[in-house]
Amino acid sequence: MTDCTNKTKLFIVAGHQVWKWNGLSTVFYKSGMTIDADGAPTAYHPKPDDDKGLDALGNAGHPGNWWALVTHNGKPSGNPVIQKNGDPAPGFYISMTALEDTSKATTDPRRYVDSSKIPYIVLPGNHSAGAKLGDFAVVFNHKNGKIANAIYADIGPSSKIGEGSIALAKALDIPSSPRTGGVANDVMYIVFPGSGNGKPRSLDDINTEATKHFKDWGGMARLNACFSRS
Repeated sequence: MTDCTNKTKLFIVAGHQVWKWNGLSTVFYKSGMTIDADGAPTAYHPKPDDDKGLDALGNAGHPGNWWALVTHNGKPSGNPVIQKNGDPAPGFYISMTALEDTSKATTDPRRYVDSSKIPYIVLPGNHSAGAKLGDFAVVFNHKNGKIANAIYADIGPSSKIGEGSIALAKALDIPSSPRTGGVANDVMYIVFPGSGNGKPRSLDDINTEATKHFKDWGGMARLNACFSRS
């Protein structure tokens, strides 16, 4: 019978325990899911009162400290850059993710991982449990039994855990609006540190690599055992 006894508690973030599977780099935790719009071309708009952006502009920062937007000088204190004709969403700001395609210019929206298209997870700063940007993950919605593969593409506050992209929420049948969506609990995340190459990947790559690592860890049998006891 598959069990979940071969684990060690690493730390607790916002009341959620993060575990490591002994003998493997795999880490896992359960929490809710809030929705991260970062990287989507239409994530943030200069006119927040019009609700044109997928998310409220305040979640990208504020004048003098823009943490989720490309600025003219590359610093949080700079002025946000607006997409031009030829970009995916002219008139919208360029929203960043921590995982980037460095072959593209910093002002190219395609440099960043598109939340609306790519299922990704967010890990808290200083609490990544050894995972690096570009590593793979599997996420399970216990309420409906849906499972999805993902990539670690963004870094969140050190005091918060349990966040995913719009595409990940849709794959798990979780309300996907960054403004009003998400769920409070019953989502389990299995992360595979050392599994990626530090670069954005195609959906096919994410599915292939995450599925392989999930199977090596023990698959659904292991997940069900750990979810009920972690």
